[in-house]
Amino acid sequence: RDREGVRKETFAYGLRNPWRMTTDPNTGNIWIGNNGQDQWEQIYLLERGANYGWSVYEGGHAFYLTRMLGPDPLSKPIFDHPHSEARSLTGGIVYHGSRYPDLNGSYLYGDHSTGKIWAAKHNGKRLLRHEEIADTQLAIVAFAVGPEGNILILDYKSDTEIFELIPNTQKVQVRDFPRKLSETGLFVDVQKHAMQEGVIPYDVNSPLWSDGVLKNRFIALTSDSSKITATHQGAWEFEEGTVLIKSFGLDLDDDSLARPQYIETRLLTKQDNEWVGYSYRWNQRQTDAYLVPAEGQDAVFKTHNEGPSQNLKWHFPSRSECMVCHSRAAKYVLGLQTAQLNREMNYEGHIENQLTYLERTGRLIINTAAHRNSSLRDALTLRGSSLDDVPSQNSINRSESGQRQSASDGHFAFGPASTIRLAGLDDESRSLEARARSYLYANCANCHIGAGGGNSQMHFEYFRPLEEMKIVNVAPLHGKLGNERGLLIRPGIPDDSVLLQRMLIRGNNQMPVIGSHLVDENAVKVIRDWIKQLGAAADCTAHD
Repeated sequence: RDREGVRKETFAYGLRNPWRMTTDPNTGNIWIGNNGQDQWEQIYLLERGANYGWSVYEGGHAFYLTRMLGPDPLSKPIFDHPHSEARSLTGGIVYHGSRYPDLNGSYLYGDHSTGKIWAAKHNGKRLLRHEEIADTQLAIVAFAVGPEGNILILDYKSDTEIFELIPNTQKVQVRDFPRKLSETGLFVDVQKHAMQEGVIPYDVNSPLWSDGVLKNRFIALTSDSSKITATHQGAWEFEEGTVLIKSFGLDLDDDSLARPQYIETRLLTKQDNEWVGYSYRWNQRQTDAYLVPAEGQDAVFKTHNEGPSQNLKWHFPSRSECMVCHSRAAKYVLGLQTAQLNREMNYEGHIENQLTYLERTGRLIINTAAHRNSSLRDALTLRGSSLDDVPSQNSINRSESGQRQSASDGHFAFGPASTIRLAGLDDESRSLEARARSYLYANCANCHIGAGGGNSQMHFEYFRPLEEMKIVNVAPLHGKLGNERGLLIRPGIPDDSVLLQRMLIRGNNQMPVIGSHLVDENAVKVIRDWIKQLGAAADCTAHD
């Protein structure tokens, strides 16, 4: 553009991460698939001199409004996808040919994370068509047109294969996913919420906040010989066909009903090496639950689950929305990990540590030797001890010369007491820091990790030293909520700590972004007290 101070080759600006661009050979229109950051993915028709707004806007949505937009008004995308639909768009091609007449003139693009493919047609002035045309298991990174006019797709997970988009000209018989919870085969008696033999109940130390509802959790493996691969840090790994079950219950404000009442059961199933989520909504009589439509649902329940009677908003997530939290960066499975399951469970009257139980019953593939050192580092971190103690502590733990060596074929050979364990909010036997950091890990780390959905530089993994979390005395990237003194955490001053203030908000600027309509008052108290304690510790250090 002929503008002073602008390089002549600059055509447009304000795109975050174009992946990929293509030119329509018939019209010359340039299509761009643009990767967003926190919540949106965009498709653009490139225009000369356009300002696409990054990082003041994420597509057409506010992102950093405190930053200067630039000399041109915002140009919005042709369309965008929320992260409940797509997580990493791959721009495609404009198809012209007779092999796929229904797609002639359409722009085809896909999503690396969900494998979905869309077709759009635009006449340069308005959108004529936009629809999903395929749902695949591919990690799509590119599209191309073959020599015979066939549409080719490159899959990042495949080393040797290039896939072809084939029109579905025949009526394919596909087994329908069970429409009722009673049809899934997971329950002996749905009305009593009684599971089939072999379905394993479990619980976690630091649960995800879901507006105070009760939760029952289970693992359904494919056979008696199925194994779980236990990892020391992060999510465990499961075999194809595994189903993870979570039911949500409320204390409904209806004296004619037994309490509590189930409102939703969610299934996370591993299919074709990918995890897929489904939600079932319970009927009022509690006799069964019915599959929620793919786009999700909203409801309001009258409850006194959290004290006085009130109307509780409840969201049944869409299929894609499930994967916003159960993301590839978080390794899909959130609660099933060593630090969360290191606690006792009542197995029909027999109380036993869950790790011990799963190891004793042969459900785990485990290896102690590979994890001893990291286990000790994690334990020292949550105790607030120096990591310089690792060599000396390892020396203490090592067997004396001449003694039988510790077993190396079991992840928990030293026992649950020496294995990392998250702390519940109400576990006053644990330190404030352990309780606060466990909560932040359980509720925030699925996004605030490397390659996660959160663009802030915070890292909430429980095994990081506090200074590596990048939250203490660090300025927030998404505004200070009107407080010029605001930092993510200002030691000793909770009211100047934006991390805490966002926990107190519901709606715009709330954290976590989805999954909650009520403030977690117990968590707020623990985080507030921890921030105060951080200030006291800083004062002591200064005086020393």
